[in-house]
Amino acid sequence: MNRYKNYKGKKVCFLIANIIIGTFLFAVRAQEVSKNSTPQLSEYNVIEVIASMTLEEKASIVIGGGRMVGEEFENGMIGEMDGIVPGAAGSINSIPHLGIPITILADGPTGVRIHPIRNNDSTKTYYGTSFPVPTMMASSWDVNLMQEVGTALGSEFKHYGVDVALAPAFNIIRNPLNGRNGEYYSEDPYLSGKLAASMVHGIQSTGVGATVKHFVANNQETNRRKVDAVISERALREIYLKTFRIAIKESNPWAVMTAYNKVNGVYTPESYDLNTKILREDWGYNGFVMTDWRAGKDIIAQLKAGNDLIEPGFEKQKAEVVEAVKSGELDEEILNQNVERILKGITKTLRFNGYKNDDNPDLEAHAKLCKRAAEESIVLLKNNTQTLPLQKGKKIALFGNTSYDTFINNNGSSDVSFAYNISIYEGLVNSGFTVHQELKAEYDTYIENDRIAFPAKNSFGKVRLRPEFIAPKELIEKCALETDVAIVSIGRNSGEAADRELEGDYKLTEAELSQLKNITNIFHQQGKKVIFLMNVGGVIETASWKDLPDAILMVWQPGQEGGNAIANVISGKVNPSGKLPVTFPVKYEDVASSKNFPGTPARRPKQVIHEEGIYVGYRYFNSFNVKPSYEFGYGLSYTNFEYSALKLSKSKFKDSIDLEFTITNIGEKAGREVAQLYLSTPSGKLDKPSEELRKFAKTRLLQPGEKQIVKFTLNKMDLASFDSQNSQWIAESGEYKVNIGASSMDFRLSEIFKVKKEIEVEKVNKVLEPLIEIEELTR
Repeated sequence: MNRYKNYKGKKVCFLIANIIIGTFLFAVRAQEVSKNSTPQLSEYNVIEVIASMTLEEKASIVIGGGRMVGEEFENGMIGEMDGIVPGAAGSINSIPHLGIPITILADGPTGVRIHPIRNNDSTKTYYGTSFPVPTMMASSWDVNLMQEVGTALGSEFKHYGVDVALAPAFNIIRNPLNGRNGEYYSEDPYLSGKLAASMVHGIQSTGVGATVKHFVANNQETNRRKVDAVISERALREIYLKTFRIAIKESNPWAVMTAYNKVNGVYTPESYDLNTKILREDWGYNGFVMTDWRAGKDIIAQLKAGNDLIEPGFEKQKAEVVEAVKSGELDEEILNQNVERILKGITKTLRFNGYKNDDNPDLEAHAKLCKRAAEESIVLLKNNTQTLPLQKGKKIALFGNTSYDTFINNNGSSDVSFAYNISIYEGLVNSGFTVHQELKAEYDTYIENDRIAFPAKNSFGKVRLRPEFIAPKELIEKCALETDVAIVSIGRNSGEAADRELEGDYKLTEAELSQLKNITNIFHQQGKKVIFLMNVGGVIETASWKDLPDAILMVWQPGQEGGNAIANVISGKVNPSGKLPVTFPVKYEDVASSKNFPGTPARRPKQVIHEEGIYVGYRYFNSFNVKPSYEFGYGLSYTNFEYSALKLSKSKFKDSIDLEFTITNIGEKAGREVAQLYLSTPSGKLDKPSEELRKFAKTRLLQPGEKQIVKFTLNKMDLASFDSQNSQWIAESGEYKVNIGASSMDFRLSEIFKVKKEIEVEKVNKVLEPLIEIEELTR
């Protein structure tokens, strides 16, 4: 007898015993029995509550309660959660007589995504803080900052009555053309996983649940609902699953969201291998799993696989669940287990525990954090002859559409309704710089006319990029005479439901490139410098033009305080300390996945074969000696740092090894440095990348001459690679080289230790074997 039925049996005995009592006592007790026979949900009686539920009630828990609003999901659908939180993405249904309240779910990765105005009443607003896009925040390489941002995000979800945040998203950035890359963190699973874990810790510290997504291999938007990602077991374990493994084991998020795509022939929400074998058996996860909105095809297969919650939910799906149980297609014990995991999650929510939201988050404090997050994440890519920082009061010729209409976040589920945003122009003026007004007027007129001709559409799908305004040569020459320096911005935006294009998006247009050349030539003729700002959500081509300007800043999509943050870096109030979390190739064809992205056939690919295997990002560039334009982990500063005194606790590995080294600020300005540890492991029976990131740490703000000792500990898993043949993680015997440095190609210190005998680190389930043979890249 199972545990749910056992509770029903106990209640039957209880009722029979009461019937035996005399008529008077029965009459007196009848009301109490009626009152007490329906248990009220608590964290201690989930099984009892499930035992008292009807089949229809169980179905209403596993089928989401969101109502579809708008024409189509891809055209910007946002749900209406029974009027509780307008604009929230979905919900879990309530069952009042069992004490089960509604549970509200809302996006997203860069801020709370709900309607800012309700009932056409603009006197009371519900704005969220639009933080920098996740790829930008990953450029901070700062786990403490990430947790602070997570705490602020969680606070806004909490105050607005959202129970579970649909964030963070941290799929691997496999290819620069993925339209959704800005929502993700990095090409490296270790960096992504550690940052995501910090974000989850921050969100959940407020009592709001976090949802890690999209599980797994959601690395393109082209035909994302049907494409089959064909990936080897080793590449899955070492690259695509590893980032989730780290985040889930270190932060225990309340929920996991499966992806739209298939992996090795099976939709992810329908994959028992993913949702049960890996997630629960291999990793010990005990939270609940939900679909992405309208993902997969077979909801009964999803429930069987261990995907507990179907979102956004339709009435007909509830009937389908009920019928499946009655027909024997779905074992009710499996349904009970789905319901149990969801109810356990509900008992953690603030709403369940009596919290009443006040719709009053501290947006002012969060705006300050938003600015600091952007400041810590801007990456200085070039700075010839100390072009930066600029002295305040300098006269600036400010070129570029996005200098005046700055992209602050991505489109799609990471779009946020914010109260205001600071453009690059506004930030420069706020910092005391003078901007050429005649040039500004030309841009203002052009942008306004373009807005009238091409009104903004919804936030999903293909993003129209406004053609760059081309300043007349005479105006450029006038600006060169009347100002001290030129700042040129280039903008790119993308988002959910569409990938980027090579021409005119990844690459500069001919007009953009021509204008950049004109500006640099004319200003250089006057002995004046040019600074280039990349206001983009991801990688763009840089090799063809990076020699032109004197300084280059990667300012990403910096959130609503972006203009102020950028100006503070330009002025030197903030010393840039960001490092690239992705590789910038010389040309797109140098990316290992360029040969198969987005799959075949090209327009609506049915499958994408990951022939590059484990050689994603810098693992490919370093291992095959392909020179990048800017390498993973790269970023300059206004000061210089020296690395010294590397010490290992022992020369032979056993269980773990400790190491330390010293970083000294040998420059003239206070600054922070990101120290990176890359490990080179012996290639025996397994092919290995030349080196892989295994640890990182960001120093405190070091004054000139100040030192900081950095300490790391390497454990068995840090040494391990995945042996598909034996379904286990192993650390092979041989020499291991520790490389300490400032990027994936700038090693300052190195030391060797040995593993005498192969170590079997962890045995896992044999799952997710590809259905076809992959001609995988090897060294």
